[in-house]
Amino acid sequence: MKDRVSIDLEDGVADVRLIRDDKMNALDPAMFEGIIEAGEKLAAMKGLRAVVLSGEGKAFCAGLDMGSFAAMKDAKGQAGDKVPGVRDLTRRTHGIANRPQQCAWLWRSLPVPVIAAVHGVAFGGGFQIALGADIRYATADARFSVMEIKWGLVPDLAGTQLMRHLAREDIVRELTYTGRIFTGEEAMKLGFVTRIAVDPRAAAFETAREIAAKSPDAIRAAKRLLNLAVASDAAAGLMAESVEQQKLIGAPNQLEAVMSNLQKRAASYQD
Repeated sequence: MKDRVSIDLEDGVADVRLIRDDKMNALDPAMFEGIIEAGEKLAAMKGLRAVVLSGEGKAFCAGLDMGSFAAMKDAKGQAGDKVPGVRDLTRRTHGIANRPQQCAWLWRSLPVPVIAAVHGVAFGGGFQIALGADIRYATADARFSVMEIKWGLVPDLAGTQLMRHLAREDIVRELTYTGRIFTGEEAMKLGFVTRIAVDPRAAAFETAREIAAKSPDAIRAAKRLLNLAVASDAAAGLMAESVEQQKLIGAPNQLEAVMSNLQKRAASYQD
């Protein structure tokens, strides 16, 4: 975990940072493992009152590491190999979630509020991880995208279950079908961002400290109550993500999506 995610606790507020800044905090196998391990440490941490989640360097999280996409061209017949080492996406490894989904779902599952501070980009899996937070602060020029469609995939880090509670259904569909990039300013108007801030990390800490000063019993009870709406049918929804993604990975059109992007040419898909 130490080379991918850092945790510092002060006055009940955990400063959690993605620290693979040379790769814009992209999600490689070690980052997936680091985020999950960080979640487990936070869940067991005494005195925890709130969490601020951010990324070092130029971005919050650029999504799945490009090396993983390049590996897909050789993954034919290995369904479930979106993340190296993960074969059966339908296997539940963390309650109602599989291992990749846990990277986003764990923030919602933590008993204390989590505030994501987003700058630079939050693409694909990075966007979904931010959605797992209770609150999201972002710069006006931050860039977001449900980018999975670019690679012939669907959002499967709990994104379908989290987006539907934040934005209108038609908006979620448009962004998922097109993968278009939108700014922090638009993200706030759509419902994905809570507040625009010049320094979202500083703003997140200000709110986190305010939360930390409140009764921890009341804060935890409030999060449990507010989670009920999001959790409605979430188990079925997360499983559906996994089933659909597993069918896509390694299929001819998904491999064509990967290769056409890597080779910078127009894709030729089969009906």
